[in-house]
Amino acid sequence: MNEQGQHDDLKARLVEEARAVGFSSCRICRPGDVPQVAERLAEFLAAGRHGQMGWMAERTGWRGDPTALWPEARSVIMLAENYGPDHDPRAVLARPERAAVSVYAQNRDYHDVVKKRLKRLGRWLMAAAEAEAPQIKVFVDTAPVMEKPLGQAAGLGWQGKHTNLVSRDLGSWFFLGSIFTTLALPVDGAERDHCGSCRACLDACPTDAFPAPYQLDARRCISYLTIEHAGPVAEDLRPLLGNRIYGCDDCLAACPWNKFAEQAAEIKYHARDDLRAPALADLARLDDAGFRALFSGSPIKRIGRDRFVRNVLYAIGNSGRGDLREVAQGLCADADDTVRDAAHWAVARLAQG
Repeated sequence: MNEQGQHDDLKARLVEEARAVGFSSCRICRPGDVPQVAERLAEFLAAGRHGQMGWMAERTGWRGDPTALWPEARSVIMLAENYGPDHDPRAVLARPERAAVSVYAQNRDYHDVVKKRLKRLGRWLMAAAEAEAPQIKVFVDTAPVMEKPLGQAAGLGWQGKHTNLVSRDLGSWFFLGSIFTTLALPVDGAERDHCGSCRACLDACPTDAFPAPYQLDARRCISYLTIEHAGPVAEDLRPLLGNRIYGCDDCLAACPWNKFAEQAAEIKYHARDDLRAPALADLARLDDAGFRALFSGSPIKRIGRDRFVRNVLYAIGNSGRGDLREVAQGLCADADDTVRDAAHWAVARLAQG
């Protein structure tokens, strides 16, 4: 068998192994298959749409050009991991005394789960191609890698009008991971855009975070505001958060392609009962120790108790529930300035009726 035939066979076995370790899809592109990324990233940063995410402005040479990140890499193996919910995440929005937590954060931290799978698959690849002595690097939100454009270039899906990747097979509910390798594996074709005239995701956004289709202003995105943004949220945006205390699934859930989505097979992605629709009153009373205990192993843990309780207090203020006013009042003397500000805002808003 010639070298091309050997690589074709290796790729076929790689795809099979990727599914065996738990990935939903495996596709391949070249590191240089995303030439438009640098320009789009520069425009995004120049407009200040990254907000407080200063890390996005760092190492832009690597972020905008995967070939600069690791010049020896010849292929990028892109993996998709399904985390589809078993319920409509928007249902909790009609229960103002309860908290809405993004689907991906209702159980274990996906970084840990996906990275273990990537390492396992990478070890398999190195053993399978031992004669070529390949090198690999694995990434899952841990380096300046633009996974979504690479995912589109590899054919996993396309970046929809909400800027997230959409798949005809998985809908919107999947994580991305990548394996860069020195092996020159056969590539797959890029996926084309299938959004058409649909604007369901754009219309679903509570804060109008999309200045135009395929553009996101993170400074208005609820996921950014509840997770990445430090300090008080602008008062004009607070009412728009509703009861969303960690992330937002509205644009994802609105996508019609989710009719093909399936529930996650990985039990670590199944929603914990206590995070499907937790009571705001219980969450507001968490001290640092209680917060850490409740969210051990969860991605929520990384934002810390103070930012989390800030979000809960905004939700309490938006609840219209007078019985929660006392809960907010109890945090008006909190040690954290931002929590105190949110508590006073919640009390005043509830007092308005």
